[in-house]
Amino acid sequence: MAYVNRPGTSEAAYEVTTAEIAEDIERTHAGHKQLAAFLRLAGTVGVHTRRFVRPLAEVARAETFRQRNDATYASVCDLGQRAARQALTRAGIVPRDIGTLITFHATGLAIPGLDTYLVNTLGLRPTVQRIPMSQLACAGGAHALGLAAQFARPGSPVLVVGAEALSAVYQADDDTLPAMIYKLLFGDGGAAAVVSSEPLAEPGLHIEDSWSYVHPQSEHYYRLRADGAGYHFDSTKDAVDAVTQVLPQLRWLHQPSWQPEFGVVHPGSLKILKLVAAGGGCSEKALRHSISSLREDGNTGGPAVLRVLERVHADPPPRGSTGLLFGVGPGFCAAASRTVWAGS
Repeated sequence: MAYVNRPGTSEAAYEVTTAEIAEDIERTHAGHKQLAAFLRLAGTVGVHTRRFVRPLAEVARAETFRQRNDATYASVCDLGQRAARQALTRAGIVPRDIGTLITFHATGLAIPGLDTYLVNTLGLRPTVQRIPMSQLACAGGAHALGLAAQFARPGSPVLVVGAEALSAVYQADDDTLPAMIYKLLFGDGGAAAVVSSEPLAEPGLHIEDSWSYVHPQSEHYYRLRADGAGYHFDSTKDAVDAVTQVLPQLRWLHQPSWQPEFGVVHPGSLKILKLVAAGGGCSEKALRHSISSLREDGNTGGPAVLRVLERVHADPPPRGSTGLLFGVGPGFCAAASRTVWAGS
């Protein structure tokens, strides 16, 4: 179908360790009856460091929705344009070569949004086809790449850009167990890639087929909500285990000849990665780049799949290796692509 050329990535300004977040939780929620359980989470989420667009002290302080949203959207735009510029350079093309722009972000409410900002900031053609998506969250990267593979045409590549400032959901007053998990799990970052019908300067994945799925009656598993203080991310106990119900729907899993040798799997959490391996999606060894991305970047939402792919470029499998691109997110939604490594 199409090639995903080497991604560009952008980093948020401030590194925050898991130990620093645990200290903030202990200080803010001293005396909470579940404090010991909250602190034990710090050793189980699989994240050592992540980056935030603002210092932890600013992220953790109380703000109005408008204050938090304005800062978040500005950060999403900055992360997105920096990643996009790098992706274009790595593909060896200029902005006006792009025929379609696909953007995704769940944090930072704005109309017009990231797509319009990038058209003007990057200098894309005013006639570029735009596909803005704002509700995919963690499934954004995998879904956007599969969609881009369907839109790429000779001489008309697709630019995929995603960015998230998930530190926006870090609310000091949230004291539920899921809220603590997301405080320890989420990070900020951006990523972008050029998807083309022919290999460009630095090809990597060749997408052979793509797939998407909405799990029935599962809208409540994950949800982002807003109130006067800003954003909150909630989930139920069914959320993580839903991966085991979704994976069997992936048709390639039932083809004995298809055995993924590498994985570009969204690092939603350490448990999700283990369930992907246990469910036959790919081996735990094939998930090493997803595991290291989770450890060093945290869960950066939709851009995380592209950030994992950048790690694969830095330490690639042999040319011709088969691979799985996979991501899940609120809905409960999943997206995947069957791929072959086309890089050097």
